Amino acid sequence: MRRRIPSTRALLAFEAAASHENFSKAAEDLCVTQSAICRQIAYLESFVGLKLFRRSKRGVTLTEAGKTYARKISSQLDAVERDTTHLMSETGFGGSIELAVSPTLASRWLIPRLADFRQVQPEITVHLTTCTRPFLFDETEFDAAILASGATWPGAESVYLMSEAVTPVCSPRLIAPDSRIVPEAICQFPLLQQTTRPYAWRLWFESIGINFQSDMVGPRYDLFSMLSQAAMLDMGIALIPPQLIEHELSQGLLITPTPECTFSDRAYYLTYPEARSNSENLRVFRQWLTEQTSGRLI
Repeated sequence: MRRRIPSTRALLAFEAAASHENFSKAAEDLCVTQSAICRQIAYLESFVGLKLFRRSKRGVTLTEAGKTYARKISSQLDAVERDTTHLMSETGFGGSIELAVSPTLASRWLIPRLADFRQVQPEITVHLTTCTRPFLFDETEFDAAILASGATWPGAESVYLMSEAVTPVCSPRLIAPDSRIVPEAICQFPLLQQTTRPYAWRLWFESIGINFQSDMVGPRYDLFSMLSQAAMLDMGIALIPPQLIEHELSQGLLITPTPECTFSDRAYYLTYPEARSNSENLRVFRQWLTEQTSGRLI
């Protein structure tokens, strides 16, 4: 079946012209003449049967149809470029893995260990993209994901990596390091909340037998890295896995005012589409990752 798709040259010319709303600047971007841009835009408008630009003595502006088409075409061209780059990296054995991973886990836990993976598997390149919520693999370019979630993921297989434990942490200026407090005293301080885990403090209080009515009250932050920064600035007490803030704890930037470290309601899984389960790259990465996490908490 023959596709009704305009030429790539015309689409690239349109994208450049739409971004500037100026044919001359589009020509400079693409290292062609302005007349070449004009010809490609004219061809594209003829192809789709709509005016994409309004011409006037002062220049050109996108029509409403042009604005809508520009948004869609730009994202599609980005996807084509990304997929092409990915394919170009697949040279012989190895190639690459596109991995989605939660931001703080990526920067504080995974990246420091990837140097070891590179040593044992130099042929495989792991590309990381941060992600905080589940998604459908069919709608992304990801080969796999590491997120704190349950094991169930539609159309995918999951391998358990490690459980997550959390502990209260705060600045030594908020609570002196040598002044350990009982867990009940935590209620007296502002509780820093994580947006994606609204019941984190409630679960922590329940685990130590405390019923605190205001366990969901406090400023909310999206990432553990934001929580740790807010805690270091004396803004309150945060619940964070100790392994994600090892530097801050070792340097005394954060302290644990009470020793209670409890399991959260999350665990980390390596998840990948069922269609990728026989991928040699993923098999190698999965084996290395399970060796890194065997018997560990985060």
